[in-house]
Amino acid sequence: MSFTPAVSETGDPLLLTPGPLTTSKQVKSAMVRDWGSRDAAFIRINRDVLETLPKIIHGEADFVAVPMQGSGTFAVEAMLTSFVPRQGKCLLLINGAYGHRAKKILDIAGRATLVHETAEDAPPDLAEVDRLLAADPSITHVFAVHCETTSGIRNPVEATAALVARHGRRLLIDAMSAFGALELDARVTPFDAVAASSNKCIQGVPGLGFVVCRKSALAETKGNATTLVLDLHDQADALARTGQYRFTPPIHVIVAFHQALQEFLAEGGVVGRGWRYADNARILIEGMGALGFTPLLQPHLQAPIIVTFHMPKDPAFVFQRFYDELKARGYVIYPGKLTVANSFRIGCIGALAAREMRGAVKAVEDVLAVMGVSLTAPRAA
Repeated sequence: MSFTPAVSETGDPLLLTPGPLTTSKQVKSAMVRDWGSRDAAFIRINRDVLETLPKIIHGEADFVAVPMQGSGTFAVEAMLTSFVPRQGKCLLLINGAYGHRAKKILDIAGRATLVHETAEDAPPDLAEVDRLLAADPSITHVFAVHCETTSGIRNPVEATAALVARHGRRLLIDAMSAFGALELDARVTPFDAVAASSNKCIQGVPGLGFVVCRKSALAETKGNATTLVLDLHDQADALARTGQYRFTPPIHVIVAFHQALQEFLAEGGVVGRGWRYADNARILIEGMGALGFTPLLQPHLQAPIIVTFHMPKDPAFVFQRFYDELKARGYVIYPGKLTVANSFRIGCIGALAAREMRGAVKAVEDVLAVMGVSLTAPRAA
């Protein structure tokens, strides 16, 4: 398992965000060539991408990857509106912004929903989910987010999947910030579909979402879709028959994604990439803790994708200046989106390793000194 951290030859800052993120030089270079969308060479590249994706979840025998032009939300909307039938009902497990986005998608599509919501720093209450499923036989599907980027929490998808299967319902997973870094084994975890995108843990560039679908479940979705472009069944059928997209694909994104997948496999796949991200998160949390910052999440809930920190109480700390000073030093972080705490977020993913994470922590220390923020200020409760 090997990895060479990215070095920006253009002086661009490193992106400590949940995506778009810092990519390797080779991924960037893959986009400098023009390809025809119906050219045999591109069709081979695209086929290789689609055949590789199910293998990441150990689902090559029973699953098919269906690409969707657009960001990750395009893939989530395609999954929800293709798999949840018009007379179906979806139980949404929400503990952040992306669960709420799924609810909005289904509302617009005219699908019935039921919500189980917990705080952004708390996983779903599976006992309550069990009760809801037992009480409402009209629920056909359950939607869960593997890693909710709002806080960085890792939700218990394996236990959720087992519970949903025990009730005879179907699980749909948003693994946007988890696919490729957190293990998801389709051989032991039952679900119908999982949505992700090119610009997260596989470390490609934005522009391609995809849904890895159980073949038997996808076959049942014909006629469900509420839009032409987001119809997974139709997209999968066209690719199977012709090897081509129904509408113009993001060719340069797909070729870069192909390169990113080769780098992902060379690093050791989910095991290798997950280990590096976990090491990045450890360095970040330990280093920020030494400076007086408190993570939002308890360690057993923290995914190694993005870490949320409480804002310091010192009045000298002004987030916009903190952000700008870090960017000037070559690091871009992420604002907070929480209702439970005033916070900011720092990502652990992308073409970054221990050296970059230590550099980020040192930059934070320098910025605090410039701002006159006391490193011993009381931590947020």
